[in-house]
Amino acid sequence: MTSTSKKVGEKLITEIVQPNVSNFIKSLRDIGYTFEVAVADVLDNSITAKAKNIHIYCVPSPNTTFAMLDDGSGMSTSELVDAMRLAANDPDKAREGSDLGKFGLGLKTASFSQCTNLTVLSKKNGSVSIKQWDLEYISRENEWFLITPDINEYRNIPLFDEFIQQDNGTLVVWQGIDTFTESDIPLKVDSLRDHLSLVFHCFLEGIVPGQKALRIFVNGQQLNPFNPFNPKHIATQQLMTEKIKYLDSEIRVEPYILPHHSKLSQQEFEKYATNEGYTKSQGFYLYRAHRLLIHGTWWGMHRASDAHKLVRIKIDIPNNQDFAWGIDIKKSSANPVSEIKKDLKRIIEQVTVKGSRPFTGRGRKIEDKTTTRFWELVAENNEIHFVINREHPILKDMESKLDQSQQHLLNVILMGLESYLPLDAIVAQLNINPKKVKQETLINEDEIKILVENWRRSGVSETFIKELLKTEIYKNKETYFDNASSGRD
Repeated sequence: MTSTSKKVGEKLITEIVQPNVSNFIKSLRDIGYTFEVAVADVLDNSITAKAKNIHIYCVPSPNTTFAMLDDGSGMSTSELVDAMRLAANDPDKAREGSDLGKFGLGLKTASFSQCTNLTVLSKKNGSVSIKQWDLEYISRENEWFLITPDINEYRNIPLFDEFIQQDNGTLVVWQGIDTFTESDIPLKVDSLRDHLSLVFHCFLEGIVPGQKALRIFVNGQQLNPFNPFNPKHIATQQLMTEKIKYLDSEIRVEPYILPHHSKLSQQEFEKYATNEGYTKSQGFYLYRAHRLLIHGTWWGMHRASDAHKLVRIKIDIPNNQDFAWGIDIKKSSANPVSEIKKDLKRIIEQVTVKGSRPFTGRGRKIEDKTTTRFWELVAENNEIHFVINREHPILKDMESKLDQSQQHLLNVILMGLESYLPLDAIVAQLNINPKKVKQETLINEDEIKILVENWRRSGVSETFIKELLKTEIYKNKETYFDNASSGRD
């Protein structure tokens, strides 16, 4: 029997094999950050440093440059060197509750994904330090040489003067940006504003315990928080908060059901749809220490559907549970362990039943016995059909005036309308432009008035009038309704 293991105390034969730095840098830059995700990752450091104000500028001249200045605690030279070190943190080490980092990679990997030159200037107790990673230089030298540049070279960099005037704070500068061009800046800045307003809305709202409201400025414009749950709207349903105990920590779960589009203005409806739309924005919103990480996912525990597109469930976890959620370096991917999923599945079942009511509840009105409707919902042989109500008084009155051949033709026309009801187009428009779908405006009130007057003059029975008054065509025209029921013109 042979064994490849070494005996205890036996000296291993080793040799140092350095990685190819140039190739390693290319791999390091290709982790998959978008611009806005990269900026958010860098901004996490400012929040950890207790910053109250964060200013961001992205400008095209003389070369595309990105700068972020905070008024946090700042760093000494030794602290800055350590911050510039890759994998500066032990991911298994306990962190302060407000610490949004984990791997000690965010500042570097996020920056490298967008640029080839990362410079950090930091001031602590009035003393300024500056360090730089130049990836092109590192690649040429094939060593991780950290540069100490001349600070005077940065006097024309955006936010430099503001940095110098502060007692403490940090200025992060990206140069050699090669992931977008100058012409892309307006669109990139707009996307950045939307992303930061969402990801850090708890901080911007001032609802993080023990912290004052954070202020973030992008190209001079202060950001307003975007709370995806629209909690201040009177029609938003906030269901009972549940606390899940996992190991020695607590997971806070807050389900919300957003208002039906009929309760919102067009502007508000579009705002809370987000760029992805309501259907893709349903599901869980995972926060770690009040910072949004993942949103709009069911983690494979539930199928996204239009009926549940108003359901959004907030999960807030402490920063010592990363291992249980599989959070990646970019903070843009996660998947909870099976033990936690069991509780989440139970919550999904409870919430989605209520979350579908704004739609199914409205649908049930089609079966309302107090109103005679044009359309009925019929279920038979495990199939559901929308059919025209053949007992509608107006339809019955029309049939009574037709001969048998004409009645047959009318029935074929009605069957054709039912069979070829453009359901796909209707669903698509209700998802995309529900506020613009206005079917009832197609009814001409003058034509209705003439019809009623003709019936009245022709001496229709009171029984027929009462049946007419139960139809939706009149229930939706209350003023004229009253006149019709009282016999007044």
